[in-house]
This record gives sequence, C-alpha cells and structure tokens, in this order.
Amino acid sequence: QVQVVESGGGLVQAGGSLRLSCAASGRTFSSYTMAWFRRSPGKERDFVTFIRGSGGSTYYADAVKGRFTISRDNAKNTVYLKMNSLKPEDTAVYYCAAGTPKGYYSNYRAYDAYDYWGQGTQVTVSS
Repeated sequence: QVQVVESGGGLVQAGGSLRLSCAASGRTFSSYTMAWFRRSPGKERDFVTFIRGSGGSTYYADAVKGRFTISRDNAKNTVYLKMNSLKPEDTAVYYCAAGTPKGYYSNYRAYDAYDYWGQGTQVTVSS
C-alpha cells in the first residue's frame, strides 16, 4: 500500500510559477512510475506528465511541454512538478499518482494505470 500526499498548490498570477510536491510512503518508491494529472472544472481528469522510477525518463502532455518539469528524489520518496509560465487554463486540481504501467507510453498516460492517488491540490491562475 502506498499513500500519496500532494502539497504546494495556491493562487498565482498568469506568467508566474509554482512547485508542487508529492510525498509517498513505502520503501519501494523507486519502483513506481509517478504521474501528475489535473481536473479543471467541468472537465475530465487529464494527463499532465509522468516520470519513471528507475531511469527517470519523462513525458509531458503537449499543453504543458516546455513549461512544466517533473522530477523525483527517491531518497526522499518525493516527486515534484515545477510549473512555469502559468496560464489561466492551467487552473485545476492537480493529482499525484503512483503506479506500474508497462509497455507503450500511451499506457502511462491512462489514469487507470495508476493504483494510488492523492487527494489533490488546487492551483488557480488568475489573468
């Protein structure tokens, strides 16, 4: 069992930056792929980015590519999401997830590939 807790959300002006953190319990953190999803009001949960456990390879949704950076510190059981050049359309509840997807990267972008989820942290970007 893995528990996941997000922090770092808040209100920021357009063009600003935030860093989200996701702390996970368990001694096998490095074996999990960690991902961030987000849900905007009235929308489905959308994939944002993931980082694999061992090699740390990453992938980003087109909407955030070049602006967001995911990283992890396996010694601290923590994954980070640095968000720069924020836009009002980035406003959402951001969820951290842990899982063990396999195969094609499309599998890694599916929310049902992740077994453990946090409660979410609100990010609001004002124009």
